[in-house]
Amino acid sequence: MTALLIASGNPHKVEEIATVLGELGLDCFGLDQLDSGFDEPEEDGATFEENAAIKAVAYARMTGRLCLADDSGLEVDALDGRPGVRSARYAGTHDDLPRFERDRLNNERLLGELDGVPSENRSARFVCSLCLARPNGQIVEQVRGAFEGRIGEPPRVPAGSNGFGYDPLFLVAPHFERTSAELAPSEKNAMSHRGEALRRLVDRLRRHPV
Repeated sequence: MTALLIASGNPHKVEEIATVLGELGLDCFGLDQLDSGFDEPEEDGATFEENAAIKAVAYARMTGRLCLADDSGLEVDALDGRPGVRSARYAGTHDDLPRFERDRLNNERLLGELDGVPSENRSARFVCSLCLARPNGQIVEQVRGAFEGRIGEPPRVPAGSNGFGYDPLFLVAPHFERTSAELAPSEKNAMSHRGEALRRLVDRLRRHPV
C-alpha cells in the first residue's frame, strides 16, 4: 500500500479520511504517528486553496512523504465571505482556551455581526479544500467541496449536539429545518463539504493513481 501522511493531529479527521481513501490502497496516518515533531507552517494564504497547498507542500517536503492537507471554514454571504480562512480564530487567538470556549466566542461574534439580518439574507456554506503533494513539493491534485445552508437566528439556535464549531448555527439547505449539529454522523458525512471534497479526490485518483 502507498503511505499517505494526513497533515493533521486530529485522529478523528485522520480516521474519516482514511475510511474513504483506504479503498484506493492508501495507508493513511496522521502527524501524531511520526517519530519526531515538525514545525507547523504559517497559514497566511488568502483562500482555503492557498492554505491547504501551504500545508501539503510544507509537510511533504519536511517529512519526505506523500501528503494530503485540508483547509476548511465558513463563508457567510452577508459578511462578504467572512469568517472564511479565519473561521477557527474569528473571535481572536484563544489557543489557551478549551475548544468549546473558542467555539462559543466565534459563534457569539458571528451572531452579533448578523444581528438584524433577515433569514433569507443569511445564506452561507462550509467549504473544504484538499491538496495532495508529493515529497518534492509537487502538487498532484487539489479539490474543493461545499455544504450549503444559512445561519439561523435565536431562539432557534444554537441547536444539536453532534457537531462542533459553527455546526449548531448552520441550518442545512434546502429546507433549513435542522442544523448541521442535529444531523446523524452518517448524514453529515454524506452531505458535508469534506465528504464532497473527498469523493472528488477519489474520483480523480481512480483515473490518475499516485
